Amino acid sequence: MPVRFKHTAQSHSIYFITFTCHKWRNLFSITNSYGAVYKWFDSLCEKKIRVMGYVIMPNHVHVLLYFPEMPKSLNIVMGNAKRFMAYDMIKRLEADKNITLLEELYHSVKKGERKKGQRHKVFPDSFDAKECYSNEFAYQKLGYIHKNPVSKKWQLVNDFTDYTHSSAAFYEKGVKNYDKMFHVNEILL
Repeated sequence: MPVRFKHTAQSHSIYFITFTCHKWRNLFSITNSYGAVYKWFDSLCEKKIRVMGYVIMPNHVHVLLYFPEMPKSLNIVMGNAKRFMAYDMIKRLEADKNITLLEELYHSVKKGERKKGQRHKVFPDSFDAKECYSNEFAYQKLGYIHKNPVSKKWQLVNDFTDYTHSSAAFYEKGVKNYDKMFHVNEILL
């Protein structure tokens, strides 16, 4: 599961990470798999990786993560996360008998991937990861994450702080929608 660019992984780093659903399909909302992302966050916390900001959109996720110790491979971290979420989504699609979407995801798997055991294409192989080299860049990405539900085509809520699957309410109102959040100031100060 390759990153879109090469980077040197260093400890005590903050990364802005984005991954999308296959063909930008609204799979998180169709399957109501937001909980799978929160479970992934929990597994990150168990590894001492801190979730400092996030938004789970209908078809993609933006997250700001702090790595006190960098894992051997960010690709493995993300590959495992997407694999876990994909299982959850497929299970839900099967339970809902969403045959059309299941067939689309099934037929999107390439021959080589199928030989490795992949049955459905839920996420593209790549993801974006940008290291936040400065406080300003980290805050810029946090702002971008929080405004996502009210930007461009989305308009999911009137006030970005009202979007349930985001850390915006934590930063703006002190309300944690995910209880293991770390404020960016706890890391940057």
